[in-house]
Amino acid sequence: MKNNPLDGFFHYSAHGSSLRTEIIAGISTFAAMAYIICIQPALFSGRMTGTETGMPFGALVTTTCIASAIGTFLMGFLANYPVGLAPGMGTNFFVLFSVIGTCAAVTGGKIGDPAVWQTAMGVVLISGILFLITSFTKLRRLMLNALSPSLKNAIVAGIGLFIAMVGLKNGGIIGIEAGQMTLKTAVTDPPSLIFFTGLLVIAVLRHFRIKGGILIGILISALIAFLCGKISFSGIVGLPANPMPVVFKADVATVLRHILELLPLIFICFFMDMFDTMGTIIGVATSAKLLNQNNEIERMERVFAADATATVAGALCGQSTVTSYLESAAGVEAGGKTGLTAVVIGLCFLLAMFFSPLIMAVAGYPPVTSGALAAVGVMMMQSVSGINWDDCTEGVPAFLIFAGIPFSNSIIGGISIGIILYPFLKICTGKIREVNWFTGLSAAVLILYLILLNGK
Repeated sequence: MKNNPLDGFFHYSAHGSSLRTEIIAGISTFAAMAYIICIQPALFSGRMTGTETGMPFGALVTTTCIASAIGTFLMGFLANYPVGLAPGMGTNFFVLFSVIGTCAAVTGGKIGDPAVWQTAMGVVLISGILFLITSFTKLRRLMLNALSPSLKNAIVAGIGLFIAMVGLKNGGIIGIEAGQMTLKTAVTDPPSLIFFTGLLVIAVLRHFRIKGGILIGILISALIAFLCGKISFSGIVGLPANPMPVVFKADVATVLRHILELLPLIFICFFMDMFDTMGTIIGVATSAKLLNQNNEIERMERVFAADATATVAGALCGQSTVTSYLESAAGVEAGGKTGLTAVVIGLCFLLAMFFSPLIMAVAGYPPVTSGALAAVGVMMMQSVSGINWDDCTEGVPAFLIFAGIPFSNSIIGGISIGIILYPFLKICTGKIREVNWFTGLSAAVLILYLILLNGK
């Protein structure tokens, strides 16, 4: 219909799509990324790790949906791209395990104190503002080239291995005895059965390219947990929980008082968001054939601005970095071409808030999401293939990042040792020209970070 106002705004007909196709594509992408609604509240409330953060579980369910909807609407209306946004896997673990822990150290508080997580949200908020500012400047391209592809891929793979390790712990597959990780032999216990069932379902569904495999795996795991008497359902549909306990709580003032210690964390959040966005948009735009004649992504500054604004909105909602999801490829495969697909995804997130009783029951028992965490880790581990192992000046720092993150149980720790070594190794091997000023600055800032936090 030529007079359709939706087509007039999104131009889906000009891209060879239709209203029906865009709606189906939006639902397909939502099904592929909806697992975050279960994982994010369980992670940030502390239920997944057994260490309470002080953030209410119910409020996090609501704000996960709100932040995801806001970010996705921005991408649809501002950039007209068929991309869904939500709190990013990888960055959420970084914020929980590195940012919150560091904020506790520098403020003298304890994890669980409201001041600690509020300071962490201040870190995320500032990183989003920086991203928004650079979205419209030439500095954006410089930032994207600041780290070598090997280091970028090592960070993704290392965090993926770390996420998988959490899944194995929650699934009762590995345990901690005398400070050492050991294989548990009680594989017939309910947590292990739930883990293996969920991971098996997800792997099989992914093999057959069935959309929403992770979400389906979580729901089947929840069914097994219910049959084992580990969870109970008080209902399926209900009013969303009050989001206000975590909304507008970001503490920027405290961040500024401890800016030297927290500056590296701000930059890492900033970089991870930028790299995630660029990688996702390139993949989605290529699949949807949205590149121009010069093989470039059109409206890139709008894409970055939408993603950055989503991070700012997410931090104000008490969420970690909100970023573009590679699962958006599911919608592209279904024929999605424009921002109308993104609008449909956002509407689905808002609708999901009214299923909070079901989500709280499913995500409240850590083994239910353990198989999904392992599956996400597997997907992120694919980045290992992008590391240049033949060049020891690339491979050695990349390995230190990749192995250092899970072995040190610290994402910022693993990233630091690799980035710090990188420029020194390049200089000692006569490859100083491969070290740009920003890489050297990053190493210097991380050295300062480790010195300032020594003993805290």
